[in-house]
Amino acid sequence: MTSPSSTEATESTPIDISEIKVNGAVITPDEIAREMQFHASESQESAVNKSSEVLIIQELLMQKAKELGLDKDVPEDGDVPKQEAIIGRLIDQEAKKPLVMEEECEKYFNENKEHFVSKEMLELKHILLGADPKDADQRAEAKQKAEALISSLAASIDEFGALANEHSDCPSKETGGSLGQITRGQTTPEFDSAVFELEEGLAKEPVESKFGYHVVYINKRLPEKQLEFEHVKDDVAHMLIEFGQRKAISLYIHNLIDKAEIEGINFEIGKQV
Repeated sequence: MTSPSSTEATESTPIDISEIKVNGAVITPDEIAREMQFHASESQESAVNKSSEVLIIQELLMQKAKELGLDKDVPEDGDVPKQEAIIGRLIDQEAKKPLVMEEECEKYFNENKEHFVSKEMLELKHILLGADPKDADQRAEAKQKAEALISSLAASIDEFGALANEHSDCPSKETGGSLGQITRGQTTPEFDSAVFELEEGLAKEPVESKFGYHVVYINKRLPEKQLEFEHVKDDVAHMLIEFGQRKAISLYIHNLIDKAEIEGINFEIGKQV
């Protein structure tokens, strides 16, 4: 009979969960165990620590909100859970979003221009000859039909719209096969990787995807382009405001922890004592 390894035995044996007190308020082992389902981790100990930390922070924020009277008149049946609504009030009051000047935004932009580049895009149209990926005969027939359409279009590309309307199994047939402008990742992986390797014009071979075979025409390639500050300054401002508020929230929580009396866990290093 084979016995489990010591590592497997350790991982399969539930570890003890200690009661935690936060300024005298008790967080029970059962509450920690329920919270663990939301925190995937490499070990039970790590999951316990993560869950304990989340519950401690929630308790501290709720205590502070009640101290400031921010738990009053919160709807029981609102769109947001009551505890979340109360903590939201506290954050809005105590860790307000910072004001960001345009000069700060422009400075950040100039120091991080590589992050403000438009993605490479293709403007293209296609004709889809649909085929079940599990039906070899159907796929062979679709490929053959796609090759025949490519031969026809090589002689008269102006017929693309009419042929798309007649033969395509994609809704884009109604607009002459046009898919508009796409960036990488917007279509299925196999179609995406194939079409971004094509030159402008009619593809010489059908492009295969799980949907079947595609006759593809690249109208235009639009390369990556450095964006101007004027076009992105609102996005930069929003990002800096979010950065600033996250920093303010983190500092506020750390201040609450520093002033709190927490028993049952060494909160700074996340290990129970």
